[in-house]
Amino acid sequence: QVQLVEFGGGLVQAGGSLRLSCAASGTVLTINTMGWYRQTPGKERELVATITSGGNTNYADFVKGRFTISRDNAKNLVYLQMNILEPEDTAVYYCNAGGYSIGARLYNSWGQGTQVTVSS
Repeated sequence: QVQLVEFGGGLVQAGGSLRLSCAASGTVLTINTMGWYRQTPGKERELVATITSGGNTNYADFVKGRFTISRDNAKNLVYLQMNILEPEDTAVYYCNAGGYSIGARLYNSWGQGTQVTVSS
């Protein structure tokens, strides 16, 4: 099994910055796409940003120019640098990763989520 653990959430004032980290562990053979999603109460989970193993990135329109996703393939880590945070960015942020585990099994794993709260 592949486990994901997020770090770095917290409380920040509007206009501030936070950096989220996510570490993958377990029976990881490959990690293809890694990404960040977020969810607020009563709403569906939504895409924030993704990054492929080759470094290709994709961002939701509402974070373009403010958030940057990056990854360290050697350490199975993915990061989300969040700048110019707005109260609307308040949510639980989830890490996601997909690829193949040992035994050539396809997986799609989620972290437990980390709370980000932006005060106005």
